[in-house]
Amino acid sequence: MALKHKATAPHDSVQSALRVLEVVAARHGSGVTTVELARETRLPAGRLAPLLRMLRREGYVEQTADGTYVSGQCLSRLTSAAHHDEALREKLRRILDGLRDSIGAAVYISRYVDGEVRVTDIAAGPRTPAVNEWVDFRSSAHASAVGKSLLTQLDVNGRRDHLSRHKMARLTSRTITNERVLLNRLAAQPATVPVLDLQEYAVGTVCAAVPITAGSSVGCLALSLPVEHAHRLREAADTLNRGAAPVLLSLAI
Repeated sequence: MALKHKATAPHDSVQSALRVLEVVAARHGSGVTTVELARETRLPAGRLAPLLRMLRREGYVEQTADGTYVSGQCLSRLTSAAHHDEALREKLRRILDGLRDSIGAAVYISRYVDGEVRVTDIAAGPRTPAVNEWVDFRSSAHASAVGKSLLTQLDVNGRRDHLSRHKMARLTSRTITNERVLLNRLAAQPATVPVLDLQEYAVGTVCAAVPITAGSSVGCLALSLPVEHAHRLREAADTLNRGAAPVLLSLAI
């Protein structure tokens, strides 16, 4: 199924971060200075500095006593074939838990696999409850932020194929059930703007989702909030979008 490729802020950050990691890893532990990184990656100082802070925070690089950068333990674990899957699960769990606590909302990772929506990871808690899956997410992509985010990353034929296999049922009074209207909304969705669900999937819950597609694997990062916290949704969605880069970077390594 063809993808509709679009550049997003998290993807841009990840591409730049991967360039930094390639240079650091190529030194085989000897260390690389900020000046050398700027020269070899061709990244301006204003862009390189926050990337290095993120990479240090996530454990991908470490700064030595003399100020140079070397590969971090997290990078070593993720690039180890023997422990990659275990390290990835552990890394994603820490990132999701951190996002949940910083945003104050349940956080989800979802993928589009074999033509179906699948929620693969959830970080929730007593104060940040997950949305009640009262209708299977696989059959409600037209209504949920997760589903709509995944559908925006497919081409038009891919979207139509999905909708032909899953009837657009009215789940709430806000649910879009007209295929033409939905397809127009999906086509007009800006790539860098989170997709919102304002009680379209479930009464009492609002959601937002941002793409975290790596290669041909379609995915998204999402959050849900009780409707009484709807006033926080856009700010929370922006925070989620900024926090998507570490998730996508983990998936890309």
